[in-house]
Parts: sequence; C-alpha cells; structure tokens
Amino acid sequence: MSGADPIVEVSSGRLRGARRRDVEAYLGIPYAQPPIDDLRFRAPEPPVPWGGVRDATAFGPSAPQMVMRASWLQPLIGASAESQSQDCLTLNVWTPAADGAKRPVLFWIHGGAFVLGRGSSALYHGSRTAHRGDVVVVTINYRLGALGFLNHPELRARGIETNLGIRDQIRALEWVRENIATFGGDPENVTIFGESAGGMSVGTLLATPRAKGLFHRAILQSGALHNIETADHAARVAELFLETLDLTPEDAEAVRHGRVSELVRAQQVAAVRAGFGDGSLPWSPSVDGELLPMTGIEAMAQGAVARVPVLVGSNRDEWRLFTLFDARSRRLDEPGLLKRLVRMLGGEDEARVALELYRESERGHGASPGRLWEEIQGDRVFHHPAQRAADALAAAGLPTWRYLFSWRPPVLGNRVGACHGLELPFVFGALRSLPWLRRSLGLSARSRKLSRLMQDAWIHFARHGTPAHDGLPGWPATEAGRHPVLDFAPNPRLVEAPFAPESEFWLPRLG
Repeated sequence: MSGADPIVEVSSGRLRGARRRDVEAYLGIPYAQPPIDDLRFRAPEPPVPWGGVRDATAFGPSAPQMVMRASWLQPLIGASAESQSQDCLTLNVWTPAADGAKRPVLFWIHGGAFVLGRGSSALYHGSRTAHRGDVVVVTINYRLGALGFLNHPELRARGIETNLGIRDQIRALEWVRENIATFGGDPENVTIFGESAGGMSVGTLLATPRAKGLFHRAILQSGALHNIETADHAARVAELFLETLDLTPEDAEAVRHGRVSELVRAQQVAAVRAGFGDGSLPWSPSVDGELLPMTGIEAMAQGAVARVPVLVGSNRDEWRLFTLFDARSRRLDEPGLLKRLVRMLGGEDEARVALELYRESERGHGASPGRLWEEIQGDRVFHHPAQRAADALAAAGLPTWRYLFSWRPPVLGNRVGACHGLELPFVFGALRSLPWLRRSLGLSARSRKLSRLMQDAWIHFARHGTPAHDGLPGWPATEAGRHPVLDFAPNPRLVEAPFAPESEFWLPRLG
C-alpha cells in the first residue's frame, strides 16, 4: 500500500484504510469478537485489541446464509459460499476525512428477510453519499437466520441467547458511539436507516430500550414497526427448526456445536413450513422478556419508542419483485386467488370482501388475478404497516414523514414496476456506478435527477431532522387527520393518503 494511505486509531488498535478521490474507506473493521465456539449463540463481546496496524482495505466475510439461485440478484443482496464465515461481525466506514469535524453519521442496516445480505454489497458502498453530503457512512454485517434469531424458552434456559442479530446491531452502534469521532463523525448525530429487513430492524431498534440514545434519527425503507414477533410464534419456528435437525429443545449443546451448513439448511426448511412464501418472515426479532419486552405494535400503542424524527416509506409495486420468483402467482386464476385470500384472512367471507374491494379499486380495473395478488400483498406487508407506523409515531409526538417511491424503469417497467428494493440505487447514488443498472433499467438524466433529490432528502434528514429541501415540493410531516406523502415519481409531488380505501380494510386487520 502507498505511504499516503490513512491510518487511524480506534479503541481496539490502529487501522490502515485507503483514500480514493475525495473519500477515505475503512473496511472489515471488527466491532465484536467472532461469534464462534463458546461465543456462538451468545451476545456479542467487544473485539480483542490487536497490535501493530490492522489492514482495513478489504471487506470482511458475510454472515452464514443460503446461496441464492437467482444469479443476477446474488451479487446485490446475497453472498457466495466462499465469502461466508461465522467470523462476520465487521463494519465499514466511508468518510470525507478522518479529522476533527463532526459530520452527520448514516448507519446502514442491510435487508434480506433476516436470512440474507451483507454490508459490503456494491449497492451500499457509502463513498458516493459521503462525498455528496459531507457525511460519514457506516454499513454492517449482523447474524442472520437461526444463528441470529433463534428464540425458545428451553433453549434460553440452556444458554442460547435471543435476538442476536439485533444485539449485534446494538453493539455496532455502541462501537460507533465510541469510535466514530476518529473518522470525522458526530456520535451525537447518528441516523439509522435500512431497507426491508433492515427497515424492520430500524423499527425494532426504535422499540428496543437498550438502543435508546445510540441514534438520533431513523429511516425505514419498506419496513415498519410490526416485525417483532410474539414469543409463541418464535417458539413455533424454533420447534420446526429443531424437528428438521431431529432435535428437541433440550438439545441446546447439539445446536450450539452443529455444522453451520446443516443449521442454514434447517432454517430454510423451517421458514418454508412456517409460511415464508406468503410473505411472513419466520426468522425475525421476537419478544424475549429481556432485550425485547414487547412487540413493536405494543410499543407504538404505549408510546414506548425512541423519541427521534422518523422517515418511513414504501415502493408502489413492492410485491412485483417476489412474483418474479413465483410463477404460480403469475398464473393465478380467480379461484386460486380466492384460495390464497382465504388462507391469509382466515375465512371466505373476509376473502370475498377483500377481493371485491380490490376489483373495484382504481388499481384493480382490468387487472389479472396475479396483479391483484401483487397489490394485496404490497398493501398488507408494506404500504399499510408504513401508514400505521407513521400515524402512531406522529400521535406519540414524533416528527414523522412518509414517502412513496413510484419510479418505474422504462426498459422493464411493466415487468418489475417500482418493485421492492428498486429505490436502493437511487438512495445510494449508484445508478451510474453499476453498469448492469444502466443496461437493464434504461436510466436517463431524469432518473439521475431523481436519485440526487432522494440522496439530498436522506442527507438533509440526517443533518437537520427533516427530509424537506429546496429541490422538492412542500413536504409536511404526518399529523392527525392528514397523511401527506412525498411521491418520488419522475416528477416528485405531494399526494394525500394514497391507497386510502384499502387502508380502511387493512389497518384493523394487521397483526
């Protein structure tokens, strides 16, 4: 490495990063000890100090996870088998300079249904945001699947600790509080943000007493506050997992020392049996009576959430990403759709009410059963939980803004729509940096302008606590009786209460 490469000192020792253009990058920094051997299924411990200068110019391994079959998505949200390791508790920092400045910090939590993902994805590289906004960007890895979210009372009694993925996120935030000033960041101005399971993690941290004070703003992209499952639900998932391994809840030591590949395979089987295909996320944070004393819905109702400004939103065609991998849903006929609705809603009368509502809606006119299923699932899993969260947080006195992402790519527009995850390259300014995006999405000057507007909204929120800036139309916060939503379409505009008729159906029924 060149002698010009920067060296910094953190609580565990010295690090050598790399400067590229106007940004310094420090990669693969351990924020906890490797969770292996006796530390598997244990809360993260601070890293052991090292001597000399540790190289921080390469990403650390990804958390153990299944290898995706979709080769085009694998580099974005998955991880190859060769890049995975239990020694995964690392983070990455991008900064304009490791100096004494107190820049806003944006702390990214990746998505992936709590079973996939990594902080080193090319989509999440923080150099573009750090440069554009004069901010510090942090991305992290955390434990996934059974290794991160196994929760059963008999296992807890035998030393298998709970909600380890969330404990990892908290430990990483503690590391940021202790060390980010070294990188020119302000530990008193940290914005946590994430998408999908990452957004749901942000919602969980809002409702986690131990996380309070570690962050000062929160952005939830396609995730809300409804993904802290009950203890009973978590126990059922754990029992499905153990059955796949031919174990019982008394076999904690066999779980603790089992082969990682077998644990990952068993967690996949358990997820499918628990209803993963219908949009549930079996491996989620869950009530454990200690770290998470209540569900997110209960925390919202009681006002027991961190009192910070919040930005929450979703993508107009969320579920269309998932129908790309679900040929049966694309071929649905009316009886098949009704059958799915009966299973989802627990009765035929409810299912027929939902079907009639969507058939008569603006989105349902002329739509195939498969398209109706997309709209229903997008509403149930993403849009209306976001609305419920915004309403509850605003009612609790938190400054809260809502957005909707509606840009549809001109090349694949009807096929993918404004699908789940499509806002990510806009938020991270990656449209021109990833060649496959330019080829597959048909990007233009207009889409690049939209990306700049979104980046600036996120950066403005991190710096000032409001996403509204001069480049956007007026964007008031949510308040009683009003649901203003900034629609990030090709021409951003303010809309009032999108999908309102469907809200009247879903909000009383959301679990």
